[in-house]
Amino acid sequence: MLSAHSRAHVDCVSRVLKNADQLPQLPVPDLILDSWRRSMEQHHLDPGSLQGPRILSQDVLKQCRERSELFLNIASEEVARLHGRVRDADYCVLLTDAQGQTIDYRVETTIRNDCRKAGLYLGTCWSEGEEGTCGVAAVLTAKAPVTVHKRDHFRAAFIGLTCSAAPVFDPQGELLGVLDVSAVRSPDDRRSQHLIRQMVVQSAREIEQAFFMSSAQGYWVLRAHRNAGYVDSQPDFLFAWDDDGCLQALNPAARQYLLQHYAQLPGHISQVFDPQLLHRARDESLYPLDQTLHGRLSAPRRRANPRPRVALNPCEIDPRLADSLRLAVRVKDRNLPVLIQGETGSGKEVFARQLHQASQRRDRPFVALNCAAIPESLIESELFGYVAGAFTGASAKGMQGLLQQADGGTLFLDEIGDMPLALQTRLLRVLAEGEVAPLGASRRKAVDIQVICATHRDLETLVAAGEFREDLYFRLGGARFQLPPLRERTDRLALINRILEEESARCGDAMQLSGAALECLLGYPWPGNVRQLRHVLRYACAVCEANVIQLSHLPESLHSADTAAYGPEPSASPERQALLDALVRHRWKPTAAARALGISRATLYRRVHQHGIEMPGRSPA
Repeated sequence: MLSAHSRAHVDCVSRVLKNADQLPQLPVPDLILDSWRRSMEQHHLDPGSLQGPRILSQDVLKQCRERSELFLNIASEEVARLHGRVRDADYCVLLTDAQGQTIDYRVETTIRNDCRKAGLYLGTCWSEGEEGTCGVAAVLTAKAPVTVHKRDHFRAAFIGLTCSAAPVFDPQGELLGVLDVSAVRSPDDRRSQHLIRQMVVQSAREIEQAFFMSSAQGYWVLRAHRNAGYVDSQPDFLFAWDDDGCLQALNPAARQYLLQHYAQLPGHISQVFDPQLLHRARDESLYPLDQTLHGRLSAPRRRANPRPRVALNPCEIDPRLADSLRLAVRVKDRNLPVLIQGETGSGKEVFARQLHQASQRRDRPFVALNCAAIPESLIESELFGYVAGAFTGASAKGMQGLLQQADGGTLFLDEIGDMPLALQTRLLRVLAEGEVAPLGASRRKAVDIQVICATHRDLETLVAAGEFREDLYFRLGGARFQLPPLRERTDRLALINRILEEESARCGDAMQLSGAALECLLGYPWPGNVRQLRHVLRYACAVCEANVIQLSHLPESLHSADTAAYGPEPSASPERQALLDALVRHRWKPTAAARALGISRATLYRRVHQHGIEMPGRSPA
């Protein structure tokens, strides 16, 4: 049976739709009225319905997120930043795809249950056809920022919500998704949401700009604004064109600017701006483009003959690493703490982040603390936080500790072996009781955290020496995983290619490795592991003036450490160089390399053995 509030809402919707033409003043904006009418007449929805929104299954949600992976990755930082600005006022932030399906979601723990009851959480669907008038649906229809405030909603289930939302477009003008900020409680006056709406619009523009710049790396990009001081920080207009001058991408403001001035979209940049002025604006120089606009022109980030991305998928990743990750995900979702052991630089934090992303807590915070990188006097306040006036020099507002920041998610404690003994005792109590007491606080607060710890030290030895609590060691080590050092990993080639691609993108060029350089990288013992490999490739990309990294471009310590270990110089043996070139060109796939050389696989393996070439993933003979 409907409550009095629900009945009043149904009566209001029915009365307004029936008498809209005769009413001297409508209680809702025209956009809302049109949506009410469609919800009633086209979608046949019940304004008195109290049912929450449809929720995607986990498999379907995963597919939606995978389809929007680039959008999600680019938007994630701005979504988190926006949530940080509105969370103290009890707002949550939703990001949907172009169908109105929520693919990202940020909410404070204190209001999570209230938001969930109101239908505000991951995987909910907000199309007009299913839910009637709401913030996301209104943006999907109007393709413009909208505030749907409380009784603006069509269905009674949502009349307590206030939602301010804005569209996010791709460089071709297609809708990528909707950014929405919502609250379950707010003042009745719609004007109270004006500032929130401005913040949502600004964040949506930031995401659009980031997506534009990522998509237009291979083009000439012009950033422009009517005020020269805003060209770099907040450009209103973004134009991108290829080497022939053909326009390839526009942000919404640039698209609207061209339509207003030309009634249609020009095909060539010379139809918009004087080529001589553009030439003067090259090389990142700020220059007036016409009587109203100032601009800065960026050259393409060249990617000639880019190689396909070599991702570390399950087929390529080191089997021991893949098995560890698979098992770690299973035990982590059963609330067992995970201990990761491995040499410095072997990728323990990367493993922990992958584990978090593959777990059921993927949509909650991942908070990391390096126990060896923070002075002992500060670790306690960082981990537990403190209340106002807890000690001399404390912030007047206090500080929330990492344990509370990780509530609902994952806390990663790197180099746990370096944590002071006194702090180990406090951490053990938190893990045992699920409660944390900030410094100076008289009351404890409940926290729901999953702990992942990592160390390069032998904790058993530390326990025996009295430097690490035995009870904490056994509590943290519910599941232990040993990461292999880089020199023992069978996926070295895929890892080298992936990191080289990432470093190539940083310098704006498509870099490749010569056969000699690659053989050196594959054969080097890597005492600094993956971290050292990344620094080596970053150095090589910086000093290489061409597109092919030679042996001479690698740090001296690599190719002079033990020259004999790499065998004779490739130029001394044409056959050896031909083998290396074919293997590198075909990504070390024996069948493809043998076919290219016109020999059998058996012959290829025999010659590889004769010339002392080590195949990735195979033990040298």
